[in-house]
Amino acid sequence: MSISSLIILLIVGLVAGWLAGVIWKGSGYGLVWDLVIGIIGSFVGGFIFGLLGISTHSIIGSIIAALVGALVLLYIISKLKK
Repeated sequence: MSISSLIILLIVGLVAGWLAGVIWKGSGYGLVWDLVIGIIGSFVGGFIFGLLGISTHSIIGSIIAALVGALVLLYIISKLKK
C-alpha cells in the first residue's frame, strides 16, 4: 500500500465515521473514534457491497460503502451493549 492510498483510506474512513456518528448519535464520537469506526466500516461495507455485486471504485462509492459499513457496525455495537 502506498502512502497516497493510506492517506485516501484514512480520509474516507474519517468522513464515513463522522457521517455515521452524525446519523447514528447526532454528533461525532471524536476524531479518533470516528476514524476507527470509519476504517472498520469501510471493510464491512466493502464486504457487504461485494456480496451484493456493487462496485465501489470511485471515491464517492467508497465513502458510501464505508458509511453503510460504519452504520452496520454501530448497530451491532449498540445491540451488544444491551
